[in-house]
Amino acid sequence: MVGWSDVPADLSDRVTLKNLSAALPQDALWVSSDLTRAKATARAVRSGADPDLIDARLREINLGTWELRAFDEIEAEDGARVRAFWDEPGTVRPPGGESWYDLQARVDAGIDDLLVRAAGAPVVVVAHFGSILTQIQRAEQLSALEAFSHHVDNLSLTKLSYDGNWRLHFHNQRL
Repeated sequence: MVGWSDVPADLSDRVTLKNLSAALPQDALWVSSDLTRAKATARAVRSGADPDLIDARLREINLGTWELRAFDEIEAEDGARVRAFWDEPGTVRPPGGESWYDLQARVDAGIDDLLVRAAGAPVVVVAHFGSILTQIQRAEQLSALEAFSHHVDNLSLTKLSYDGNWRLHFHNQRL
């Protein structure tokens, strides 16, 4: 389970990186989480240019003491909590970590600030599974469990817009 650990990105899929670069507005405000894997992905998609902004609020969920451990290992020592974390997401926190609602509030605040800063210009955000799901949840007005049912592949594209109301155009698009 990987959340806040600063592990490297797998950027070996050059074709997908090139296709993402062609599909995204290069003149947008480019933002990534502060984790190395997000910054490196943004740089690879943006032909070597760094993101314009780095925002730690866009990080993946903080898994606390579960970080970098196998699910089976965690289940053996804290089975009820880890099952509830996935089966009834929302308020359950890993020891020393954050709940789904904590993640959602953090990412929502970061995205809201970005929208003000961008002043209507396009924004490209390079983030993580959980961060993306919080915004799908927001746009579709889903429960936490319904949001968890969505799949987000690495190097996939999700498009959202905001004009006073959130709209999900598509998610998990592979190029």
